[in-house]
Amino acid sequence: MNRENKRIKYQKNYYKTHACNDVFVCKVCNRQVVPEGAGSSHRNHCPNCLSSLHVDIEPGDRASDCGGIMEPVAVWVRKNGEWAIIHRCRRCGKLSSNRVAADDNPMKLMSIAMKPLCEPPFPLERIEEMTALMGGDGSIK
Repeated sequence: MNRENKRIKYQKNYYKTHACNDVFVCKVCNRQVVPEGAGSSHRNHCPNCLSSLHVDIEPGDRASDCGGIMEPVAVWVRKNGEWAIIHRCRRCGKLSSNRVAADDNPMKLMSIAMKPLCEPPFPLERIEEMTALMGGDGSIK
């Protein structure tokens, strides 16, 4: 690639309008990540561990200087039924949302989705007692 083409490729907002065909090694699980199989032309996280890097301020602009690891902390369902991953930067705490890719690890996605149910903010042993305090009869039927 000559110098002029390289300069054009990395201009601000280049990745907003162009496919990202870069192969990279995940900083968390050390697996090689290829763009094929994502079902999209914008691969932005590892399909194995679902981690990413904090490189954007706005999607595709590559303007962030942080460079921290974006860890998957939650999933949510968009209006059209499509799942998306919520990432949080370990370094600065920024939250972002990324579409689930076609080849993402389904077990990892489900474990993230189930985490709030598996780790509630109250002790499960006291659920009957807490239900009774809220006006219920406290029994689980």
